[in-house]
This record gives sequence, C-alpha cells and structure tokens, in this order.
Amino acid sequence: MSDAEAMSQDEIVQALYQFAAEKMRDGASNQQVQAALMEQGVDQESAEMIVSQLSEARDAQLKEAAQKNMMFGALWCIGGIVVTVLTYSASSEGGTYVVAWGAIVFGAIQFFRGMFQTGM
Repeated sequence: MSDAEAMSQDEIVQALYQFAAEKMRDGASNQQVQAALMEQGVDQESAEMIVSQLSEARDAQLKEAAQKNMMFGALWCIGGIVVTVLTYSASSEGGTYVVAWGAIVFGAIQFFRGMFQTGM
C-alpha cells in the first residue's frame, strides 16, 4: 500500500468522524448517528466504535466543563465571602464595610450549575 493510499484512508476515517460529530452536535441520538454512518457504507462494528469513541470524548468534555464551573464558582463565592469578612472586621466600631453579594451569588450559581452538569 502506498503512502497516498494510506493518507486517503486516514482522510476517509477523519471525514467519517467529522460526519458523526456533526450529527451528534445537531442532536441526533447515538443510534441515529450509527444508522447514518451505516448508510454511508460503514459496517456496523466500525459505526459502533466511532459512535462510542465520540460519546466518550463528549462526556469527558462535559465533565471537564462541569468541573471548571464548580471550581470557578467556588472561587468566586469564597472570594466574595473573604472580602465581606475582611472589610467587616476592618470596620470595627461602626465603620463601613463591603458585602460582596454579587460575587457570592454569582459563584454559588456557577458552582451549582457545574454540580448539576456532573449529575450530582
């Protein structure tokens, strides 16, 4: 097999993965994507493998995004609490202080959004 033939096979495989990924992005179920691949001439075993690998990659990306939401949400919320506590303790005897409610609320919302994304 020549390099040109190997590249064309690699390009075909890449195109099939892109085709399946686009179908998934459009909201097609795994079974629908598998059927569409089989309509393109892909055997059932290969179609199952492509769909499985893409599903795993999608799930990993969603989990990573959820973990980032939880981390940044916790940082915002904790940061808001720290600012509030520090300014309150520095304002002894009736001074003014800051309640960083925006950061606290925003952080809590983002944290819980990430928590729900992970399925907790």
